[in-house]
Amino acid sequence: MASRSAAAAFSPFALSAARRLVGLNMRKCSSKLATQQPPKPKRSPFRPEAVTHDWIGPPNPLSNLRPVVYFVPEDESELQRRLRRLRQETEDWNHEFWTQQNISFNKGKDSFISSQLSEKGLSLRDENGRRRTLGSEDMAVFYKSFLDTNRTRHSDYNKEWYRRNFLITLLMGRVALKASWRSITERCRKTRADDK
Repeated sequence: MASRSAAAAFSPFALSAARRLVGLNMRKCSSKLATQQPPKPKRSPFRPEAVTHDWIGPPNPLSNLRPVVYFVPEDESELQRRLRRLRQETEDWNHEFWTQQNISFNKGKDSFISSQLSEKGLSLRDENGRRRTLGSEDMAVFYKSFLDTNRTRHSDYNKEWYRRNFLITLLMGRVALKASWRSITERCRKTRADDK
């Protein structure tokens, strides 16, 4: 019984949970926080050994997007390589945009909530230690201002997103057409060889 509890105390989950708790209690100098750049979004280092199809991972905690490891066939053509690279570049671009957008949104929301609570003469926590929240009508003011502030950024993102998806769709069509043409010509060659 004691060995089980000792093993549970030193399990990888327990150790990572303990590290997170210790990390939460660490205090940093406010001057360092002011000069720090937001960390570069991290991707999971895990990659499956034998990939035979596209591999979709768990959602990234910052961007909320699922990373994709694309299958690379041994006989990948130049057109297929272009398609795969464009899809990967688009995924990376999308991940970067949503990471920055979500960080900006959360920072703005936190500062809006704290300013609204201080205007009302309330602290961030209630008597029971729970974090105070604002009502939906108060938060609607923040949501509208955030969307108004980022209107051009969202518009530019949408234009680029449509452009990239149009190119990906065109390349996918070309790859499918080339594969169909290859299979048709191989069948024709095979029937000609069988007729002789």
